[in-house]
Amino acid sequence: MKVIPVYIEAGISGFESPAAEYRELNLSLEELLLQHPNATFFGLANGRSMEGRGIFNGDVLVVDRVEHISNGSVIVANFNGCFVCKIIDTDNALLLSASDEHKPIKISESDDFQIEGVVNVSFRLHKKLPVLLSCLG
Repeated sequence: MKVIPVYIEAGISGFESPAAEYRELNLSLEELLLQHPNATFFGLANGRSMEGRGIFNGDVLVVDRVEHISNGSVIVANFNGCFVCKIIDTDNALLLSASDEHKPIKISESDDFQIEGVVNVSFRLHKKLPVLLSCLG
């Protein structure tokens, strides 16, 4: 993989060739994005409740099942049979959204709740990938 060690502007304000200073690192995307490849899965975000954390509808979530869960981690959990991506408040047993439009969800003992992993990385597809969408059935 070739990494260009410059911030890339979304707007065009001039021309400066970043290729003049690129260097090649011996990294693959897997090495860059996955800390525990054998314990990682991908999911697609559905909804807008996590936009405050930079996770948008249709983004790919990289979910690490080994990563340590701490208060404030972005997690994927099975909550009463539904996979959710939320911020975990371990002190108060709450699932939080990154949006004021969604109220915190209290996790009670009667809920079926299991954390599936921590989201350390997410990325956006700018084109729908048929191979990825075919997994959704």
